[in-house]
Amino acid sequence: MASMAFPSPSTYYFNKYNQKAYKVSTVPRIIVCQKQQSNDEQNDPVTRREIILRSSELAMVGAIFNFSGKKPDYLGVQKNQQTLALCPATNNCISTSENVADLTHYAPPWNYNGGRKKPVSREVAMEELLQVIKSTKPDKFAPQIMEKKDDYVRVEYQSPILGFVDDVEFWFPPGKDSIVEYRSASRKGNFDFDVNRKRIKALRQELEKKGWASQDSF
Repeated sequence: MASMAFPSPSTYYFNKYNQKAYKVSTVPRIIVCQKQQSNDEQNDPVTRREIILRSSELAMVGAIFNFSGKKPDYLGVQKNQQTLALCPATNNCISTSENVADLTHYAPPWNYNGGRKKPVSREVAMEELLQVIKSTKPDKFAPQIMEKKDDYVRVEYQSPILGFVDDVEFWFPPGKDSIVEYRSASRKGNFDFDVNRKRIKALRQELEKKGWASQDSF
């Protein structure tokens, strides 16, 4: 902030006690200041470079604090009963293995021949599922297929900034039915703001274009 000082007119008075003359300003000094910038001028818009730098900083924080978490040991088809694992008590998981009455955690299985006239084999359905997994990125979470078998797929979805990881599983149970069960759960936190449910819904909607269908309303 700049300022300018102007010389002020002066006058003199005589002190009768010490016989000296003193110079005194009769007009106060005038300070001229630049007009303060408005809030809009002070706050420059955030540039793309700044956004990238801030995202990089957040990603570094996520790496330091290990927001990705550790893969749970209980994932996969359960040995004691042929189903995927149940959800923990937290509100960041859905599974077809849950009880239908559990509205927080339950999700209906899929039927890969439920919406087409000509049925396809399990192998064809598996390829369709893999294609949709690779091409669909709900909430910009990056999918990475970590494990694949003839009847089972495990995918890790990682958030774009802090690196939170969700584990998503798909299982083709044995039998003649064209059923696919699944489980989607976050490793960290207690709430997911319906991220897992929205992800499964987005995948299902893409699979419906290929002839898949939900076993129930979802």
